Amino acid sequence: MLYTLQEATYYASTPMRLAARAARDFWSSPLNPARDTAVGRNLYAAADLYANVTRRYGKPAWGIDSTEVNGVQVKVRETVVWESPWCRLIQFDRDMGDMRRAGKLQLDPAVLLVAPLSGHYATLLRGTVERLIPDHAVFVTDWVNARDVPMMEGRFDFHDYIDHIRSMLGVMGARAHVIAVCQPGPPVLAAAALMAADKDPNRPRSMTFMGSPIDARLSPTVTNQLAEQRPFAWFQSNMIYTVPPPHPGALRRVYPGFVQLASFMSMNMEKHQDAHKRYFDHLVVGDDDSADKHRVFYDEYLSVLDLTEEFYLQTVDIVFQKYLLPKGELVHRGRKVDLKAVTDIALMTVEGELDDISGVGQTQAAHGLTPNIPDELKELYVQKGVGHYGVFNGRRFNEEIAPRVARFIRRVDPDFPET
Repeated sequence: MLYTLQEATYYASTPMRLAARAARDFWSSPLNPARDTAVGRNLYAAADLYANVTRRYGKPAWGIDSTEVNGVQVKVRETVVWESPWCRLIQFDRDMGDMRRAGKLQLDPAVLLVAPLSGHYATLLRGTVERLIPDHAVFVTDWVNARDVPMMEGRFDFHDYIDHIRSMLGVMGARAHVIAVCQPGPPVLAAAALMAADKDPNRPRSMTFMGSPIDARLSPTVTNQLAEQRPFAWFQSNMIYTVPPPHPGALRRVYPGFVQLASFMSMNMEKHQDAHKRYFDHLVVGDDDSADKHRVFYDEYLSVLDLTEEFYLQTVDIVFQKYLLPKGELVHRGRKVDLKAVTDIALMTVEGELDDISGVGQTQAAHGLTPNIPDELKELYVQKGVGHYGVFNGRRFNEEIAPRVARFIRRVDPDFPET
């Protein structure tokens, strides 16, 4: 019912939204002699703010068409190398001619960047991808909005997620590296353990977990406490809704992205209100640069996707309530996941000192859970002064975390020695 109500509200606001767009165009037109008056600027700002707040935010484009390597501009092309109804594996393919001109005569380590499936599109990691591209052959999991997947495609759950990781590593070939950001930590670690137990030649050479709830019992945050305090039935009854027409996935039961977004925004509501007030003020005074920065951030932040009912509920159950992976009790397709089977996959964990989503200790727990990985193949790092998003984006990531991860990957990969 909530999903239908949300859709009805969106369509009901359409006439006002169209009127706001018309007003915005009118008061910003160079043909309007009153456009630069105080009244005109305020009306323009109000119309623009209303139009943006009430519009629907679709999936953002990656928009990565070049990178810089050794001072040389290198063209980048998105290539889909594998896909299922639920995910596309995208390679950010660098132009080899440009790479040779940049002095890169050898291939770089292949990295599977596993984006979180937790409400936002994979493009939330755009900054992460941009920073990794100069030093790695980057592949990214581009997850599909569940409301766009027809019912005939069946289910997608936690165990399907593990299978997807295995399939994508298989496509990438022998001994690639995997980086999991936030939510993917547990299923990626499980996939690596299963591949190690099978002696799979395509098991990753290293795995890096960034702000991941490997063991959510440690340093519990507000998110963890909510999962502990509410019974499983509460999540079934209050977080799952049916996709209405005209979406392709109509009648599918999902955890809606707008519910997740409301939860995130409620944690810092005053901050978001202040940001929109400043945006209004920037429009009034004509500070286009600041207004553009606001738009860029919220175009990404307000773009959300739905999760299937089964994946969301199993994640709550397995990761945040029963802690099956760290307790050694996770069973996948009838097989117990044995983390002790991991012996030759290097491990790095990265945490943010101020992380209020995955508290310090939750990610580094992976080290204690994989006792058979040699110490020389392990690295533990806590970044001072950053919260959750700072672990994989922003200045500290670009200047301190990403170079450390690149060095770790080359240190543990004999095919790509440190330079």
